[in-house]
Amino acid sequence: MAAYEEFTIDQGADLAVELHLINVDGSVKDLTNHLVSAKLKKNYNSDSSDTTNFSTLVATPPTNGVITLSLTNTQTDALTKGRYVYDVEISYTDSDDNTIIERILEGRVQVAPSVTR
Repeated sequence: MAAYEEFTIDQGADLAVELHLINVDGSVKDLTNHLVSAKLKKNYNSDSSDTTNFSTLVATPPTNGVITLSLTNTQTDALTKGRYVYDVEISYTDSDDNTIIERILEGRVQVAPSVTR
């Protein structure tokens, strides 16, 4: 089950969020050979034209379990004020060549309007 987090994005500002992943037993999650995907939408039923993709990066070394999500100021400037939903998924291929996908984080985002545009 994914963790739930709400946060605010300032319209027109750069955003970077660092996630430190920990396993249930308290150990650091090894992200070797993992891919990360994160998206933001106005609501769950929005079509793909209403989707903003976060840039994602697994920090080096991947054994430290750190992911950075980011949006440019151009991306956040294009967002209208209000509430959005988002989620973050990691995926990897297991030894049987199956793709395993795990949602690690989800929640709501409030976009705060900018005066200086």
